[in-house]
Amino acid sequence: MTSLSGPRTNFAPSVPQNLTELGISQSLVTDLMLRRLALEGFTTQAGLSHSLRLSIPIIDQVFKQLRQQQIIEVKGMIGNDYQFVLSQAGKQLASDRFQISQYAGACPVALKDYHAATKRQSARLNIDRRALRSAFADLVVPDRLLDQLGPALISQNSIFLYGPSGNGKTSIAERMLRVYQDAVLIPFAVEVDNQIISLYDPVVHHRIELDDENLDPRWVLCKRPCLVVGGELVPSMLELRLDESSGIYAGPMQMKANNGIFIIDDFGRQLMSPRDLLNRWIVPLDRRVDYLTLRYGVKFQIPFELLVVFSTNLDPSDLADEAFLRRIQNKIEIEPVSPQVFDMIYQRVVTSRNVPTEYDSAEYLRNLCLSNGRTELRACYPLDILNIISAISQYETRPVQVTKPDLERAVQLYFARR
Repeated sequence: MTSLSGPRTNFAPSVPQNLTELGISQSLVTDLMLRRLALEGFTTQAGLSHSLRLSIPIIDQVFKQLRQQQIIEVKGMIGNDYQFVLSQAGKQLASDRFQISQYAGACPVALKDYHAATKRQSARLNIDRRALRSAFADLVVPDRLLDQLGPALISQNSIFLYGPSGNGKTSIAERMLRVYQDAVLIPFAVEVDNQIISLYDPVVHHRIELDDENLDPRWVLCKRPCLVVGGELVPSMLELRLDESSGIYAGPMQMKANNGIFIIDDFGRQLMSPRDLLNRWIVPLDRRVDYLTLRYGVKFQIPFELLVVFSTNLDPSDLADEAFLRRIQNKIEIEPVSPQVFDMIYQRVVTSRNVPTEYDSAEYLRNLCLSNGRTELRACYPLDILNIISAISQYETRPVQVTKPDLERAVQLYFARR
């Protein structure tokens, strides 16, 4: 278990002990309690405290009011705690509140508290070439490229990775997260105008188990998020999405990626046109704030504290105009690999697979890849070719080994005829 007494995060909100400290209206807390009671039936103050991530004093304050209004009925005691259920009037009221929203999970945090937390947890990196080399240790990355990535990551401004396909742009982007040595607190949900936006997503946010009774339990300690989208990106993914059946909003992708990295892979080939995406984000990239709109027209501001990485094999000038490219301050070309780097990648691949090879097989493969008019070496070739050789060996029911005839067969399968 982790404790926040260590240098995990510079933000540690204490447990609210009253509604003023909570920052959420009593009516919303009451609705949460009613819906939770309807789901659980018999419960206790401790049970509601655990389910709604609220302190006992706040639960007790609302409990007393509901009891006075005969919305709940006390059925007994468990130690010093009440055991209670909804009365008939309470069941009707809970049913009415379910028609508005079915959310009955952790109490949300106020939008202003989410703003403050996200700003306080913005990434601040202090890295050098050695740290970067360690982060990218499983890739062959030349020092020249590391020396471009380092300042770009320290700046925390958006990054444009471009160059021919197959040279590791996506692999490099996904490993950028390794340079962060801290964690961040992410709320289960955020409240805006009495509406609830679900934010914590276990698919995106990798939780770190925490043992700290003094921390507001409405927040989850997580690794900094890294969210990757490709050709499936459409405009609706960048806006609030309301589930009509439950009445709960889902936070958009950039909101889930706050305090982390948002990678737009294969940029320019999305269902959403580059121009639409760039127009949508020209203000957020410049001012580090975004604007979202509730279904009934209320617009509000959220922080845009994330590192956006665009990865493309298209010419940047064909994708965006000068005004937008100016806002992407770091443009890094991932060039075709040199013969020396190609041989190092090849050696890593065959060593990791424990595959026997002939002494000059790296040079032989390199020459094959540069035959038939091809002029560039790609970082992906060694692994892709070895995978084909493995399939050939399996087909012929023999051990995998790299021979020159097998290299020739694999290369012939791999490259299209010109």
